[in-house]
Amino acid sequence: MALSEVINTFVQDLLRRYGERVHKLAINAGFTCPNRDGNKGLGGCTFCNNATFNPNTRQPPSVSEQIAAGRQVVQRRTGARRYIAYFQAYTNTYADVRHLAELYRQALSEPDVVGISVGTRPDCVPDQVLDLLVGLKEKGHEVWLELGLQSARDDALERVNRGHGFAEYQDAMRRAQLRDLPVCTHLIVGLPGEGRAEALYSLERVLALGVEGLKLHPLHVVKGTQLANQWRRGDYLPLAVEDYISIAADMIERTPAEVIYHRATGTASEQLLLAPDWCSKKWMVLNGIEAELKRRGSSQGTKLESPFLDDCNVSVKRRAAIG
Repeated sequence: MALSEVINTFVQDLLRRYGERVHKLAINAGFTCPNRDGNKGLGGCTFCNNATFNPNTRQPPSVSEQIAAGRQVVQRRTGARRYIAYFQAYTNTYADVRHLAELYRQALSEPDVVGISVGTRPDCVPDQVLDLLVGLKEKGHEVWLELGLQSARDDALERVNRGHGFAEYQDAMRRAQLRDLPVCTHLIVGLPGEGRAEALYSLERVLALGVEGLKLHPLHVVKGTQLANQWRRGDYLPLAVEDYISIAADMIERTPAEVIYHRATGTASEQLLLAPDWCSKKWMVLNGIEAELKRRGSSQGTKLESPFLDDCNVSVKRRAAIG
């Protein structure tokens, strides 16, 4: 059994729609974050060290140069010849809209780049940015807005110094939906003070609002973060791999089949990762999730039993607008 037989994966969704493999290329466009520069706060989220995205890059090359470098690696590894430029590091809508338009244009001007995926915070998507993204989508490009929510609980967001609450996410989702702009929401499993019940609660609240895509990440402790200090003091205990696999399987079972899983786990480089060590072993975790769902005789959407999910099927029909 393949992972795509039990989860509606982004890789398979792209394959169905484009007729060939489409690969994401991570882009560091040199952004910062309002939770670091003093606009919302200083120091950033307690778990955040963006070197986990670009461990060897302080002054990133141009967007075109990064695409060229990523293209060479991907073609050798997977043979993919079409790409989505993933603006990943920090807050990729946190700039003047004219600057954003130029960066996105650089990516989309590459003949083999079919679209962009823009990672950002829910409190950093003004209407002008949404209109820019919709305009690109209307030109026929694949466009995803990736909102880093992490948790639907304001107390959990406060503990990790997130600098926004669930209300900002609700507002961003409402305005994206009015424009028919597809959203992929990031959720972290295992935040301080959170376990299985809290992860399912966050999933339910996100699904009740309507979302086209999801990313699940286990919380990992990396060097250079406040979380690392908490872990060293014994104030934070990471999830065991068995617990993450079980919780992820629970969440996948409770997700409508139409919602696309862009990611079911996340990794950090071994050079930066402090704990848990299994967070550097992507395929071990994915294989574990697949095996757990198979053991249960289950798959995505087989346990739509929550009262929060009654209204989900209406909103996920907006998937047809993606392409």
